[in-house]
Amino acid sequence: MNAPLIDRVRERLAAESGPLRPNTVARAIRAESGGVLGDSDVLANLRMLQTELTGAGILEPLLTAPGTTDVLVTGPAQVWIDDGSGLRPGGIGFPDEAAVRRLAQRLALAAGRRLDDAAPWVDGLLTEVGPPDCTVRLHAVLPPISAGGTAISLRVLRPASQDLDTLCRTGGVDPAIAGVLRDVLAARLAFLVSGGTGAGKTTLLAALLGAVSGDERIVCVEDAAELAPAHPHVVNLVARGPNIEGAGEITVRQLVRQALRMRPDRIVVGEVRGAEVVDLLSALNTGHDGGAGTVHANSSAEVPARLEALGVLGGLDRAALHAQLAAAVRVLLHVSRDRDGRRRLSEVAVLDRRGDTCRTLPAWHADRGFGEGMAVLRELLEPRRP
Repeated sequence: MNAPLIDRVRERLAAESGPLRPNTVARAIRAESGGVLGDSDVLANLRMLQTELTGAGILEPLLTAPGTTDVLVTGPAQVWIDDGSGLRPGGIGFPDEAAVRRLAQRLALAAGRRLDDAAPWVDGLLTEVGPPDCTVRLHAVLPPISAGGTAISLRVLRPASQDLDTLCRTGGVDPAIAGVLRDVLAARLAFLVSGGTGAGKTTLLAALLGAVSGDERIVCVEDAAELAPAHPHVVNLVARGPNIEGAGEITVRQLVRQALRMRPDRIVVGEVRGAEVVDLLSALNTGHDGGAGTVHANSSAEVPARLEALGVLGGLDRAALHAQLAAAVRVLLHVSRDRDGRRRLSEVAVLDRRGDTCRTLPAWHADRGFGEGMAVLRELLEPRRP
């Protein structure tokens, strides 16, 4: 098939209202070719077009491979994959820049978004590509914003369902600190899990929620459905972006407010990344002990500064943010990713208020052992022991 014929077939298929079944694609090929293609040619072109027009195209095998976390495209011949051991070449490529752009625009449309010269970037969620029961987060940028060509970033959001015992066996959590984590849960101390992108924040949070007593009701608010703790009573609320007309958005902040009306024993925000920090801290200060969330930070010591920045988005000044934080959150858990790709809990710290601000006291470090903050943590735990 030459390029004009492919374009005509694509336009014909774009007018189809139903799913693109093989017989539908084959009919379009025969119709646009004027019936001059034989059966073998139709079959070959059918396979090519199905690859391009369904799922994530040639990226689908990479997305569905076991352990894949990210698939990145920076050019027709530059496809990268991360399966937990760092980035490596994906071993496949696109025929040209136009093919990369077509895939990006088709995926954007599947996510209910617009991607063209007037809206040259897109951020959305895909449920019909990648592994079963997983969501794929899409980000794409078109030239000339992306100077080297269309850039596509796909992240596989697998349900986080590992338990704490599994993390201890696989090295994600040092057994020396596992007992303290269980005590924090039993004492209903609110905590935040911090770390970088892909460090395992959601995995650790889900494992800890799975260790919560089965008679407690957990309401989880997320931007994308990732938390799947092994717990008998979990309610998941998932935010929704605007549709292609810009309407219908439901924010994390709105869902945090709804969660307060659902009789939660614990409120969990999958990722605190904006003004919802105000509502989360307010909720934790109104009788909802044991809440939790995750936040991006380079270390536990930097979490207060990170929350300060987010608090500004919600209208909280520095003094008010630290006052709320000191009353709401007690424990910080920091996860990191080693150079060999191993993800683990690397720090445990407690928040201690001095004057008008909060500071962090190291309670435990994976490489240095217990620190001064452990005595403070034990003082917090003692009055709450059953």
